[in-house]
Amino acid sequence: MRGTKYTYTHCVMLPFFRIAPLLFILVLSAGAAQAQMLPHPDDDDDEALAPKPAVALKPAPKPNLPLQDLTAAMLYEFLLGEIAAQRGSPALAAQTYVDLARKTRDPRVAQRAVQVASLARMPHLALEAARVWHQVDPVSAQAMQTLIQLLVSQKRADEAEPVLAKLMAANPAITPNLFLQLSRLLGANTDAAANLRLVQRLAAYQPQMAQARFAVAQAAAVAKDEDTAFAEVREAAKLQPAWELPAIFEAQLLQRRSAAEAARRLEGFLEKNPDAREARISYARVLAGDKRLTEARTQFEKIIASNPKDTDAIYAVGLLALQLKDYPVAEANMKRLLDLGYRDPNGVRFTLGQIAEERKDWPGAIKWYKSIQRGEHAMLARMRTANAIARQGKLAEARSFLRAVKATPEQKVQLLITESQLLREAQQHRESFDFLGEALKLTPEQPELLYDQALTAEKLERFDVMESNLQKLIQVKPDHAHAYNALGYSFAERNQRLPEAKKLIEKALELAPEDFYIIDSMGWVLYRMGDLKSAAQQLQRAWNGRPDGEIGAHYGEVLWVLGERDEARRVWQEAHKVAPENETLIKTLKRFAP
Repeated sequence: MRGTKYTYTHCVMLPFFRIAPLLFILVLSAGAAQAQMLPHPDDDDDEALAPKPAVALKPAPKPNLPLQDLTAAMLYEFLLGEIAAQRGSPALAAQTYVDLARKTRDPRVAQRAVQVASLARMPHLALEAARVWHQVDPVSAQAMQTLIQLLVSQKRADEAEPVLAKLMAANPAITPNLFLQLSRLLGANTDAAANLRLVQRLAAYQPQMAQARFAVAQAAAVAKDEDTAFAEVREAAKLQPAWELPAIFEAQLLQRRSAAEAARRLEGFLEKNPDAREARISYARVLAGDKRLTEARTQFEKIIASNPKDTDAIYAVGLLALQLKDYPVAEANMKRLLDLGYRDPNGVRFTLGQIAEERKDWPGAIKWYKSIQRGEHAMLARMRTANAIARQGKLAEARSFLRAVKATPEQKVQLLITESQLLREAQQHRESFDFLGEALKLTPEQPELLYDQALTAEKLERFDVMESNLQKLIQVKPDHAHAYNALGYSFAERNQRLPEAKKLIEKALELAPEDFYIIDSMGWVLYRMGDLKSAAQQLQRAWNGRPDGEIGAHYGEVLWVLGERDEARRVWQEAHKVAPENETLIKTLKRFAP
């Protein structure tokens, strides 16, 4: 049976509405023959929630402001809008400002109305105000972009097209950048085919502009029109051969069918443009994804050679060196990041702890983990500290350490599971089983505890408890893919109830189609059912995605039975390098390659 990863979601609550009063501005303006309707002072929350221009705009010409006296009634409405905003009545504030925009026909008031309506989560009023803004200041690029964004977000992309065309015609300097922003701008509209048609019509006015052709390629890819995407991105590359984005995007398209083709595309581009940093990073990532780790590391090292303080590249080299088990290089790069003031120092310290664990330097690992006092890595660092203590034969001390950790109720569950895992790793399966049983008495439907006790029950061959726990977990949490997988895999491993096992694993795959452990389970149950060819296909996919000891054991066994014994030995050798202590792999090797 397989373990599972637990993740935590952090919620950040933002202030909803905060607006400073305009009373002082209005009082100063009251005696003037022509009222100057000033925009609201900048505010962080306004900027976070109100529509923003998609591209940097050139300074707009000063708009023609209306000759508008500040009447008592108008002053009252201004005050009403601001007081409503400050006293938690955003809807009243938004409606008041939109009414003022209509009456004053002042672009600054209309812009403010858009902000207030957006903050009030009233998009229909924001759109109405944006229309007024554009009507009274038709040459304002900012007004046009705001109107475009609101139209698209409200699924009215067709209405946005003439405004986009007008914006591009009036602002040729920003048109290339605006084409590059179209993908993000149109993302709010879920009709990908309509978006593609819109971008194609706009690009038809600029057939020799590389950015226009690139925008069509992006829209075509989202619309799943692969032929158009390839044709347009290649045309963009012809128009601007040294531009990185087309090469990177084409490689992304190619990678869907062949990592080798994607790598060749980027390699060819880099031969002509050796200083293209982003393309080289993309090339390194493609190589790493294709498990060509040494080559990927070389690419990142080239980036560092030209920029010794490129912390992202240094971090990548460190991680790749860790995967390649080159621990001195991994450690040196991580320490260098700390010296350079890397933006995530605790992440680096955690990796240094992992490096120390890989080297079985338990005191060193504890030192690094204990240096993480707060942040997202802190709780996991406490768990890894306990593991490093236990690895030194100090199980009781490790358990005491875990019990002293201050934690939230959710984190306490993870600490309980960590303690049970320490007991299992010490081969104290009975103690782990009983320990989890006591925890389940307090929270009998806690999913993670049910799952972990099922893992332990299997070790004790308490298959009745294992099955009962997993069935209960499926009832409590019907989207728990690993519960279906664990139960199905257990049946397959014991060569029992194979049709039921297959259905359970199929359900797990439906919930988590890219989980390589579940793919391995499907391969294993197919093997048990005698479908060797399909089993080999599934297991090869699992092995390529995750070269794990148990997956390698299964894949090698199927290859051996199929008569491909040299390939089976090769897979087993690779698996042994990755996980020499894997129990399933050891048993398999004893059976087939004594």
